[in-house]
Amino acid sequence: MLTNITFNLLGVLVFLFIFWKKLKEDYFPSLIFSTAFYMLAGAFLGFAASYFLLKSFWFWALFSGICLGALLGMLRLHLKPYEIIEAGVSSLLPWLGLIFFSDAATTSSLTSFVGGVITFLLIALNVFLDRHYKNFTWYSSGRIGFSGLTTLAVFFLLRACLAIFAPSVLSFVKVETLISGFLVFLLTLSVYKLSRQKL
Repeated sequence: MLTNITFNLLGVLVFLFIFWKKLKEDYFPSLIFSTAFYMLAGAFLGFAASYFLLKSFWFWALFSGICLGALLGMLRLHLKPYEIIEAGVSSLLPWLGLIFFSDAATTSSLTSFVGGVITFLLIALNVFLDRHYKNFTWYSSGRIGFSGLTTLAVFFLLRACLAIFAPSVLSFVKVETLISGFLVFLLTLSVYKLSRQKL
């Protein structure tokens, strides 16, 4: 229990720092941390809802809560969606990785350890894309959002594959493949539309 609390507190601090760092050039700290607070509140409410009502939906409850918190921040504080997506993906993935490693440390779960490794590989992918996406000839627009959307698409593609080939690995929901697959489609379409836009 103490290990989980420690790792989660560390994850929250990492989330806040990276979220602020990614947005500090464009927004005042009050706007950044207000949006981060909405996202954290959404995550807490999502976790609470899944814990007391539908435990098998814990991931989607958390994800939905965070997304609603981010949407609230964007609407109330007039922040740009793609910048929030970029900052959100970059800052939430380390926290997710710490959750996996925390569970692996407390339960000796190989699945959680592998999940942590995959999460940190996704972090590496996100960092690589963030540094180099403007050099991709087919992504002529150069607009921000590419790395976050692409990393999310890969993440949900992996979830869809797990739902098909290893359903017991997930907090399994029978429609997991459809939900994740639909999100992959939307995210890929968003990347394509961004690539066609002009700066």
